[in-house]
Amino acid sequence: HVQLVESGGGSVQAGGSLRLSCASSVYTYGTYCMGWFRQAPGKEREGVATIGSDATINYIASVKRRFTISHDDAKSTLYLQMNSLKPEDTAMYYCAADLTSFLPVDSGLGVNYWGQGTQVTVS
Repeated sequence: HVQLVESGGGSVQAGGSLRLSCASSVYTYGTYCMGWFRQAPGKEREGVATIGSDATINYIASVKRRFTISHDDAKSTLYLQMNSLKPEDTAMYYCAADLTSFLPVDSGLGVNYWGQGTQVTVS
């Protein structure tokens, strides 16, 4: 069973930056696909960025060139560096992992392991 714990959310002004972290209870390098999803009030969950077990990275169009997903293999920690934040980035952000590959467009359907979420508010 994989446990994921996010941290790093907060409130920032538009144009600011935040870095989210997701610590995994198991070693994930080369085995698990991992990603970040978000859900704003009244909206459906959407994928933000994913990194496959083969290190392939995918982003949704709205965050390309602003967000960077990365993974520290030694620490089994996933990161999401968010720059040039916009009010529309406001949401609860969730870390996710699965042995089966997934993409942001999948919206997290079928993904088995989720963190508790961390709130990001951009004003």
